[in-house]
Amino acid sequence: QVQLVESGGGLVQPGGSLRLSCAASGSIWSIHTMGWYRQAPGKQRELVAAIPSGTSTNYADSVKGRFTISRDAPRNTVYLQMNSLKPEDTAVYYCNMVLETTMTSGYVEVWGQGTLVTVSS
Repeated sequence: QVQLVESGGGLVQPGGSLRLSCAASGSIWSIHTMGWYRQAPGKQRELVAAIPSGTSTNYADSVKGRFTISRDAPRNTVYLQMNSLKPEDTAVYYCNMVLETTMTSGYVEVWGQGTLVTVSS
């Protein structure tokens, strides 16, 4: 059983910053990809940023240059630093990991419970 626990959401003014964290716990053999998705009211869930094992990163065009994803492998933790926040960044942000629970389990996808980010003056 693997759990993802997110933290760091909240209310921030336009132009402000927030840092989201997501820590994985439980039976983990290896983590391939860590990422963040978001879902705004009335919209589909969308990829915000992802970081596979290694150094490459992927970002949605709407957040490039403003958001930075990073991972702390020994702590099984992924971060999302969000700067220059805009009202359109308001959404529930979900942590996502693709991981193996044992050496032979194959990859499984795990989601966090979501954390609300509200950008408003």
